[in-house]
Amino acid sequence: MKILVIGKGRMGSLIETTALSHGHEVIGKVDIFDSDQILNTSCDVVIDFSHRDNVKWVCEYCKEKNASLVMGTTGLEEEHMESLHALSKTNAVFFSYNYSYGVAVMRKALELVTPLLEKDFDIEMVEKHHNQKADAPSGTAMMLLDTLDPEKEYKHVFGRQGMVGKRQKEIGISAIRGGSVAGEHTVFYFGQDETISISHNATSRQIFVNGAIKAAEFIVNQEPGFYSMDDLLNQ
Repeated sequence: MKILVIGKGRMGSLIETTALSHGHEVIGKVDIFDSDQILNTSCDVVIDFSHRDNVKWVCEYCKEKNASLVMGTTGLEEEHMESLHALSKTNAVFFSYNYSYGVAVMRKALELVTPLLEKDFDIEMVEKHHNQKADAPSGTAMMLLDTLDPEKEYKHVFGRQGMVGKRQKEIGISAIRGGSVAGEHTVFYFGQDETISISHNATSRQIFVNGAIKAAEFIVNQEPGFYSMDDLLNQ
């Protein structure tokens, strides 16, 4: 495939190196729209792990060049998701807040376990990331929260401070930042005299890069639509 990488940081460099090792061609690696570099250059897939400010022009580029898009940027808001869904009507779009195969399996486990425990257990989540991460809670934490509470039946409490009172029907989410932690997510089920926890620990960003390359290899052969890690798992 011909791949355009958005982002010149650590993730962008890892994506470029890994794509080349898989035999793909990287036509460019950019942080912002550079018309001289890519306006007249076409590619098969765009992989974007950069910044949400790039979403609009990346979608415009993909539509103009008929390229598929693998989007892994976090901290997206409603307007950014609207752009992705609009693009998916004409192009294949793969979106996930986490491209780890292990996290995808963790979501499946949470879907199975939560209905069995939620009546008698309190649910909490803790996520940890490196000190350079801009958004909190992480996109992965928000994705896992949707898995824990798909019908929005719980109050979502992001950290606690002061006289918060007795626990209600809620799920607490705590974010920790420090050092070079690639990403850790743990869901706790606290019962009477027993605790169950389900965790995923990433020791390197490489696992996310590997997932992104797999997503690109998958999406390039798909019809227009909005795809996720579930589609990759079920292929």
